[in-house]
Amino acid sequence: MEILTLVALFATGFYILKSREQRLRIALLASHLGRHQIEKLMESLTSGYMRCLGEDDAERRQQIWHLLDATEEKLSAQFDSFAAEFSRLPEAVTRVSKLPVAIPMFTHFFPAATFDMRQALLIHASGIAGVMRNEAGRTPKSKAFTMSAELFLMQHTCHWYCRSKTVASARMIAQHQTQYLQALGAVSPETRRAYSALIGRPAAQ
Repeated sequence: MEILTLVALFATGFYILKSREQRLRIALLASHLGRHQIEKLMESLTSGYMRCLGEDDAERRQQIWHLLDATEEKLSAQFDSFAAEFSRLPEAVTRVSKLPVAIPMFTHFFPAATFDMRQALLIHASGIAGVMRNEAGRTPKSKAFTMSAELFLMQHTCHWYCRSKTVASARMIAQHQTQYLQALGAVSPETRRAYSALIGRPAAQ
């Protein structure tokens, strides 16, 4: 019974510490995101892409693409601002565990097994901007596909920071019917290389 009591106490303490740490991270990220309309613009883009791809009239489809270009520009500008603001935070609160599950205080005691959220957001900002400018000369459909992947991967990183990699991947599947590796494979090559290097994953995988 004493062993069971100790296990129960340890589990309770673990849960309390983990929950507290996650609440602080969620509040910190939300305080910066709340200054922008990034989530609203993301929703407008993704729904707009679907509407445009389902439009049969070529002229009407072109008009929608044009409107979406303006939304992409606005989203990119706001995300640049958000990433720049977040980059001014101290490293102690921006480290992210590379483990699949959340362990309280892990980033404090094992910084070598973490990545920096500030750098991740700058990578996402650069990737979103590059696709928005269409530096690779993608067709509208291909551009929309790549931009969606950039946004999904960025959202995954935010959930990873707040919760864990496992939770982030599960949410991506639930919200977008997309697996983490699918999104990573669909972003621009520049984003994939930089992001993979940051999290310590071979870019080819």
